[in-house]
Amino acid sequence: MLDNLPRGTICIEDIEMGMTRYLRKVVTDEDIEKFAEISTDHNPVHLDDDYANDTIFEGRIAHGMLTAGLISAVIGEQLPGHGTIYMGQSLKFLAPVRPGDLVYAEVKVTDIEFSKRRVKLDCHCSVDGKKVVIGEATVMAPSRKFD
Repeated sequence: MLDNLPRGTICIEDIEMGMTRYLRKVVTDEDIEKFAEISTDHNPVHLDDDYANDTIFEGRIAHGMLTAGLISAVIGEQLPGHGTIYMGQSLKFLAPVRPGDLVYAEVKVTDIEFSKRRVKLDCHCSVDGKKVVIGEATVMAPSRKFD
């Protein structure tokens, strides 16, 4: 994975409107197989070439939630980072991700409620500049007061 900043924590006191963090990851066959095992989602569109070739996707695709998990990785590791608590996430899946695709996952601060430590983040994943997942997350950011 390629991150734009080191992993860690950005406390609520230091979060600013417009802050952005991202990561890039190539989704591999192994990632898809592991996700199927962990999630127990063995839909053949993800795992069986012959089956997937006869679908509207004309080939295997990654689980949508595997791709969305990269948004969670940015939130949990970079912005706000370690100690962040998810409160909500909306997602819309726009296009498939295929084995071998380089996924770019980005989050951007769109609203901050300092008194409640709440942060809203615009989220998206893209492949070759085309958005494949969009959404919004609401999280509770860590605070130096509690460290």
